[in-house]
Amino acid sequence: MHILQQIHLFCLLSKAQGFQLKSHYNSAFNVCHERVIQRCQSLMQFFMLIQPFFIWVLGGCPGFFVTILTVNMDMFRQTGNVFVVSLAFADLVVAFYPYPLVLYALFHDGWALGNTQCMVSGFLMGLSVIGSIFNITGIAVNRYCYICHSFSYSRLYSYRNTLLFVALIWALTVVAIVPNFFVGSLRYDPRVYSCTFAQNVSSSYTVAVVVVHFLVPIAVVTFCYLRIWVLVIQVRRKVKTEDSPRLRPSDLRNFITMFVVFVLFAICWAPLNLIGLAVAIDPTRVGPLIPEWLFVVSYFMAYFNSCLNAIIYGLLNRNFRNEYKPTLIKMNIVCVCVCVCVCVGGGGRCLFV
Repeated sequence: MHILQQIHLFCLLSKAQGFQLKSHYNSAFNVCHERVIQRCQSLMQFFMLIQPFFIWVLGGCPGFFVTILTVNMDMFRQTGNVFVVSLAFADLVVAFYPYPLVLYALFHDGWALGNTQCMVSGFLMGLSVIGSIFNITGIAVNRYCYICHSFSYSRLYSYRNTLLFVALIWALTVVAIVPNFFVGSLRYDPRVYSCTFAQNVSSSYTVAVVVVHFLVPIAVVTFCYLRIWVLVIQVRRKVKTEDSPRLRPSDLRNFITMFVVFVLFAICWAPLNLIGLAVAIDPTRVGPLIPEWLFVVSYFMAYFNSCLNAIIYGLLNRNFRNEYKPTLIKMNIVCVCVCVCVCVGGGGRCLFV
């Protein structure tokens, strides 16, 4: 009997020690998990802090230079470059108004500018996004007509007609944004510190937005560029007929530049649109499965596209590249001077915002 009591006491002590070890392990795991979450949140806040700044520096300034250089150069008289200026303007819109407000919301940990500023910021963000995809579509159609239907290109894309086409693009862009005010889908999203399109307001409207603003333009651009690639392959293999239009090396370089612009746009915007489409189709099941970090990364990945187009022009277009060099040197000198002034005025701390 005494032995059984000792065995029972030993079992109780072992169970108590195991419970203490388990509790200690759980508490240590919870502390570690909280520290990981805090570090991830800090990294995400740091990323959201520097990302608008990089978009402004890499997108706003080069985009402004693309516009100025194209207008000042004889390139603006080429009808195809009118679309390039229009696309650069679309990139400028988001860089010079909505993103400074994003920085303001970050520093104040929330939106403190009122509903009117929120609506204006959301409207301009939509104007930039939809204007970009519609201009990219217009560029693809323009390149398709220029390369594949060169005999009728001059008649279709006279300078006057080109300006009318660009005006039509922006008119359609405004028309595409207006329904957001009736649906109430322009709202402040605390996850990204900005007023933007809310995907969870109306499932049917979100599906319509993804289809009309992304899938249909992507399909049109894909068709145009596939036809151009077929013609390029035919030229390479020398199977063109005598009546077919000629493809000059400069035409091929310009086509490749705009093709890269399209590919990067599709890559940057596909995740956010696919997330919105999936959530809209089945919000109750898919919505909780989308982690916040994935939405935030896809959101800023999409808007990071605004700074890529001007960089592509500088890398792939010889005329822009030659004009970029002296301009970027001057811009670096100005940035250094501003940084030094802020460092001196900020008590030795270099502030970039």
